[in-house]
Amino acid sequence: MLLRSTLIYAPAILLTRISALLLLVIVTRLIDQTEYGLLTLVVTVGEMTDIAVTNWLRIALLRLGGKGDVSRGSLMLAGRVLLASTALALIISVAASAVIVPERWVEFAIAVCSYLIAGSIGRFALTVLQMQQRHSVYSMLEFLRAVLQLALPIGAIVMFQDSFLTVSLGSSLGVLIAGIVAGLMASRRVIAGPPRFTQKEFFVLGVPLVIMALVGFGLHSAERVFLKIYYDAGAVAIFAAAYALARQPIDMVANSINMGAFPEVVSRFDDDGPAASGRLLSQLMALMMRLCLPVAAMLVALSSDITQLLLPAEYHGRFGLLFPIIAFSVLCANLASFVYGTVVHAHKRPWLLIIANSFGSVATIALSVLLIPPMAEVGAALALAGGSLAGLLACIIISERLTPVPVPWRDIGVSVVISLSTGLAASLASALFGDMSAIFSLVAGGTAGAVVFFGLTWLFYPAAAIQFVAKLRARLRLA
Repeated sequence: MLLRSTLIYAPAILLTRISALLLLVIVTRLIDQTEYGLLTLVVTVGEMTDIAVTNWLRIALLRLGGKGDVSRGSLMLAGRVLLASTALALIISVAASAVIVPERWVEFAIAVCSYLIAGSIGRFALTVLQMQQRHSVYSMLEFLRAVLQLALPIGAIVMFQDSFLTVSLGSSLGVLIAGIVAGLMASRRVIAGPPRFTQKEFFVLGVPLVIMALVGFGLHSAERVFLKIYYDAGAVAIFAAAYALARQPIDMVANSINMGAFPEVVSRFDDDGPAASGRLLSQLMALMMRLCLPVAAMLVALSSDITQLLLPAEYHGRFGLLFPIIAFSVLCANLASFVYGTVVHAHKRPWLLIIANSFGSVATIALSVLLIPPMAEVGAALALAGGSLAGLLACIIISERLTPVPVPWRDIGVSVVISLSTGLAASLASALFGDMSAIFSLVAGGTAGAVVFFGLTWLFYPAAAIQFVAKLRARLRLA
């Protein structure tokens, strides 16, 4: 089941991540480092506020609204809440803009507000499609969003001025168009009827998620704000570029697994009980480690080739330590959110995650103050890693008191062996082409790493490998 849902959602996640990486490659060459740093701050503030505004809405709808038939009453209730929370977020974002980027706060506020409005519409519509179990439509619309978010910002730079505001508005327009299309398609299968939950139930589940998102600001975004305060937007650009390159491939795999797994886990919890959901989460953890660790190993092994190929010269030579530290942070964050955090959501006790996020945020902020002034971008990466680890440990302690998740130690051990072998093969193959263009080193290293990964996976997990090939062939035939 987990492998099937991963393959269903992987194309949509893959396309959006590829689009984001291509945009990074192109935009860093079209606008200067300061403008790119301001663009990443827009995304930082927008993402954090968006999590508080709409991501909790997705979780609440998936947890309370069920899957299959979606009633108009449920969506009307959720829509009213979304409208009010978005209006509040716009007010907060304007105030935050004046604090974070006082020298250009008007442009910054416009960019963040546009990001929030487009994101609210898009995520709400896609959540309804996910509730309706319309996976293929979901993937198609994510593909549309990926294309628009790549094409429109580039077109905006070519036609208008090359500033962060131009790029941000083009990206938001792409999200808005895809969201409107998704909303129209989802509305065709909404059935008449009252809401499946009360407003009180919605807020009881949702308010802790909003508080958790606000508390989590320190865990997920503080290091960039401190970089801007202690240094400038150029330093933010360096860190953000490294973060995007190291995070996207790992997040793509983890999100592909989680998109289909989360509804299944909470459904298994309701139908079969906590023990059954715990076993499923153990399988999810094993699959995540099996796929994410080799990706992280290849990213670290090929970090120099990746940056030389994808980024302008002013970004080169400063990512050596950033990739492994950021990869570790992303793995910790995904385990906390997609495995142990899901336990808390299944028990409908999201307020407990506030505690876990608080530990992570305090650690990140404290380490940012200590490490960023002397160590700049590396200090920011270490602060993020420390906060992510603290948040993960707190989340493990909390979730284990609700439903223990059996740790698949054997699978993790095998995954570590496969990952080390994959990274070593990629590094050695890349070194053979060290004097040639980065593209040759990257292709050689990536090919060698992929061959070792698939070979060892077939050796240790022959049944899973055969099943993967069969399902992939089936998906390709359908495509």
